[in-house]
This record gives sequence, C-alpha cells and structure tokens, in this order.
Amino acid sequence: MCGITGFFSTKRSVSSDVIHSMTAALYHRGPDASGVWLEKNSDLALGHRRLSILDLSPAGHQPMLSSCGRYVIAFNGEIYNHLDLRVKLEKQQVAPAWRGHADTETLLACFVAWGIEKTLKATVGMFAIALWDKQEKLLTLARDRMGEKPLYYGFQNSTFLFGSELKALKAHPDFVGEIDRDVICLYLRHCYIPAPYSIYKGIHKLLPGTYLQLPLNQDFSPLTMPTPKAYWRLEDAVEKGLAQPFAGSDTEAIAALDTQLKQAIGLQMMADVPLGAFLSGGIDSSTIVALMQAQSSRPVKTFSIGFSEAGYNEAEYAKAVAMHLKTDHTELYVSPADSMQVIPKLGSMYDEPFADSSQIPTFLVAQMAREHVTVSLSGDAGDELFCGYNRYILADRWGKVSKVPFGIRQATGRLISKIGPTAWEDIFQQIGKVVALPANMGQKLDKLAIRLESADRVEDLYYSLISEIKHPEQALINAKEPLTWLVKSGLNMSFSDAKLHMMYLDGMTYLPGDILTKVDRAAMAVSLETRVPFLDHNIIELAWSLPLSMKFRDGQTKWLLRQVLYQYVPKQLIERPKTGFGIPLGEWLRGPLRDWAEGLLDENRLYHEGFFNVPFVRELWQEHLSGKRNRQVLLWNILMFQAWLEGEH
Repeated sequence: MCGITGFFSTKRSVSSDVIHSMTAALYHRGPDASGVWLEKNSDLALGHRRLSILDLSPAGHQPMLSSCGRYVIAFNGEIYNHLDLRVKLEKQQVAPAWRGHADTETLLACFVAWGIEKTLKATVGMFAIALWDKQEKLLTLARDRMGEKPLYYGFQNSTFLFGSELKALKAHPDFVGEIDRDVICLYLRHCYIPAPYSIYKGIHKLLPGTYLQLPLNQDFSPLTMPTPKAYWRLEDAVEKGLAQPFAGSDTEAIAALDTQLKQAIGLQMMADVPLGAFLSGGIDSSTIVALMQAQSSRPVKTFSIGFSEAGYNEAEYAKAVAMHLKTDHTELYVSPADSMQVIPKLGSMYDEPFADSSQIPTFLVAQMAREHVTVSLSGDAGDELFCGYNRYILADRWGKVSKVPFGIRQATGRLISKIGPTAWEDIFQQIGKVVALPANMGQKLDKLAIRLESADRVEDLYYSLISEIKHPEQALINAKEPLTWLVKSGLNMSFSDAKLHMMYLDGMTYLPGDILTKVDRAAMAVSLETRVPFLDHNIIELAWSLPLSMKFRDGQTKWLLRQVLYQYVPKQLIERPKTGFGIPLGEWLRGPLRDWAEGLLDENRLYHEGFFNVPFVRELWQEHLSGKRNRQVLLWNILMFQAWLEGEH
C-alpha cells in the first residue's frame, strides 16, 4: 500500500522540489520510504510513498524501472496473484532475472511481455498505477476493477496533475482549486461526490476498471484529453452471470462459494508484515475472519468498536464471535469525546467533502488496529453482492406495495409523517421491550413515509432511498445539479427483479463512492492497508451467477453467505436485526457536538461564505434541535462541507 503522484507540464520545467513536495503530502500513505523520477526531456515527474508490505528490501523501491529500461512505474496497491503471474511469464520464457519478490516488479515484467490491457485483465488485486513508457512517450493511469484505490487527475492551468489524493495535487504551484458549486448538489444528495467528479473544477476521479493513456509527445489539453478505456466492467459480469446462471444445487453453491472465498482470503493473507481483520460480529466480517482463522495456525488478530449508547453497540456480538473462533481480539469503546478528537481531522483526511458519519468509527478502529498490525482485511461489499441491505427487503415488498394506487400510498405516507418520528420512536420503544428492534425505527419509518409519497416506479424508489435531499438546489446558492451515470444510464436499465437492479446500482455507485472511499482514507490516514476479499473479481463473477433465490430466500437477506458462515460459527451468534456501522449522531448533535455544529452553522458565517441558502439550513438545524425531525444526515452533510471549507482557508 502506497501513495502515487506526478505531473506533466510543457510550460514549467520539471522541478525536483515540486515533486518532492507532492510526494511528501502523501507521507501517511507510505511512511516507510519515498522516491521520485524525473524525465526532464518529457517534462514528466513521478513520485511515490511506500508502505512496505511485500519485499521489505530496497528491491521493492519505487518508482521502479523495468529490467529492459523502457518502463517506469509508480504503483499503489497489491497484486495478490503476482506469484502465479511470475510462473506464467517463466513458462512463456519472457520473465526477467528477478531482483526481488515485490509484486511491483511482477507488474512491470507483465507490461513488458503482454502490454497494458492484457496485464490489467490478468491481475487479481487492488491498485492505482502510473506507468511511463519512455520509448513511446506514453503515460498510462489505471485503477482497479471496483475502485478500492483512488486516483485523481486533471489540468490546473497548463499542468496535468495526478495522484492518490487531492492533497498531493494541491502541493503543486499550478493548482488552482476552484470549488465546483454544481458538484455540491451531488454531494448533498449522495453524502459523497460520485466519480468522475471531484469538488474542484478540472479535476476528475478515474473510474473503476478503466485506464487512461496520454501521449505526451503530442499536444493535449482539457478539451482534447483522451477518454478512459474499460478493461473490466461490472455491467459485463452482471450480464454474463444472469445469462449463464449457476446450475448446481444449494449444497454445491455453498461449497463453491466457500472454496472461492477461501482462495481469495488465502491470497489476501499474503504479507511480510503483521496482518489482522476488522470484526463487527455481522455476517460479512465474521465470514472473512472465520475463513482466515480456518487457514491460519495462529489466532487471527481481530478488532472491533463499541458504543455505550443502546442500539449502536455491536462490540458484544463481535466479542462472542471472536471467542468462538479463538481469535486474538481487541475492542475499543468510543465516547463522544473520542469522536470530537477525530472530527477536526476529517476534512484533511478525505480532501473533499465526505459525509458518511461511520467514517468516525472506521477511523477509530483503523487507528486501534494499526497499533498491532500493518494490514487488515475487511468484510465490505458483502451487502452489494449477496443482497444484504434493508432497502433490498423494501424492493422485495415493492411488488405488493406498487399495486396500491399511488394516491393511497401518498396519503399513507403523509399520515405516517404527520404522526412524526418522535411519536413513532416512543411507540417502537415500547415494542422494543418485547422484541429486539434496530435503533431509530421511528426515524426510519418517517424516512420511508417520505419515499412512499414520491415513488411511482422502483427506479424512483431507489433514487429517493439514496438521496438525502430531493432538490439539492434548494439548499444552495447559484448551483445546478450535474447529471451522473446513475441518472443517465443506471436508472433506465432493465432487470427481472428490483433487488437485482438495486444491487447493481449500489455496486456501481455507492460501493466505490462511499464505502471504499471511507475505508481507504480512514485507514491510510494511519498508514494501515485494508484489503477487501469480497471484491476479488472471481467472487464478484460467481456471486452474480448465483440465482437470486440463493441470496434472498423467505424474506432473509444473504441466505447463501449465511450458510457458508454457519459451517464455522453457530447461527445464534449471528442472527439479529441489521444495524450498520454508525454512531448516535442525532443525539450527539443535540448534546456534546452542539456547540461545534452551531459554530459552523452560524448565520453570519453562512452568509459570508455564500454557498448555502441560510434560512433553509437554519430551519433544518432548529427542527433537529427541537426533536421535531431527525435531520442528522443532511445536517452532517452540511457540517462536513463546512468543516472541509474551514480547512481550505
């Protein structure tokens, strides 16, 4: 795990001071070593920060020159099958004399022997790559299939910049950093800024599964920049899986998934440094840890976060799973004071506004894990692949709900909203004394009521579920929401079942834009490498070939994944309502975080900055403080923008 950066400019001479400054901005991503490459005749510079995971010797130093001298690479990530790739190169008699056992050296040898696209298709891994072809004067930027590793690029003035994080680009003297007001609309809707947009005009995120090739011996500008090419598409994996479904029995499917997961996890346990895993006690992380422990002769190091507030604490479940699997378990209970210490760091950590509030416990569990290990495996992506989110249950019920006339649904939604979330919360609190219920049921019912009022199609339902505000322009000044892939293409596709459609849309948008971004920045802020076994593309392709009935059965999500897990962990340790990895944000904003929030939402400040519709924001804040409505998510969006903006000045 590392950080990469670089620039190309015909107007400014390549400066070692500049590339060293850009590289230094990524110190947290790679504190073990750094390196730069200057190609003065081509006005190109590459920079690299290294977190040593494989081949801790100088043989793994980057930027790395190929054995033939043609290519230079700056690489962030891991190629889990790189030893298999070496065997293939050797069988084809095109392998160089190996200098070490770093996967970076393997990648370079593959590029030399097979070219760009064939090499990318052959990899199993996560990565962001900058590859310089000295012979062709060609710069290639590439990103892994699902977007685990970030890569920004774009022009500022006449300079082309790229890097793992925006802070590296900002270290270049040509960086302008003009805030894109329109993009703030997308941010308020999604809680993150979807690719290919960034918060700055002219700077883009490279889409997952694509590579961009820039011929630096030709004139090019923002208007003539080539279009990224796809070497792998989730859409293709989905279409193939649905067209050629798994034909075996339940027993055969359980065995196939167990085998594939073990293989992926086994590859991802490869490291020359201490390794562990996050454990929430839920299905996904418990499956990862169980299969890690099944392949390890020593107790796996596991880490979990807990809260003292009722309805949010999963640490006790994680501890029970850890005890059963006999892992080496560490837990940390988080207080509002702990969170307050993290909040000032978030703007710098994420480089642009980002407002999934679980970023706080994610950072804290990563920080704790880093005291013990350098690599941690994560259970992310299990929901998107095996039908785990609560909204998929809603999609399952949509068939019946949609048959109710739209007018009646609207009236029902209005009635639920009129009763109000506070009253519903009191009702569910009484019910909760008899049966276990997830936290904030009243708030969730109120949110659902709003969706019932506006959704006429399943596409409308999904869009409303992922939208934290229906019309973001209402909250902003002089902003117009840009179109995204979701609106232009995703909502217009055809699936036989609404659950399949939602899973696909989440895999294309929410997973890379929110989940993977959250984990990467939080973990890399403390120099911790995270790995996501569910995102091995072989598992993705297997998952999409499985019939939906193996994922969602008798109203139960993740049916097949549960069956795999039950082979290792008793059912009673796992089965409980899904809670998610959150914090009691609504309560904290009315309590220990109130003064901090009030400072950021001050009327005079908002008027002076000129981004937000001040009466709109102040009404939201007063509604939340009064308890009339829980506006925690939208308020957190605004607060995280404000905190980020404060760091810009």
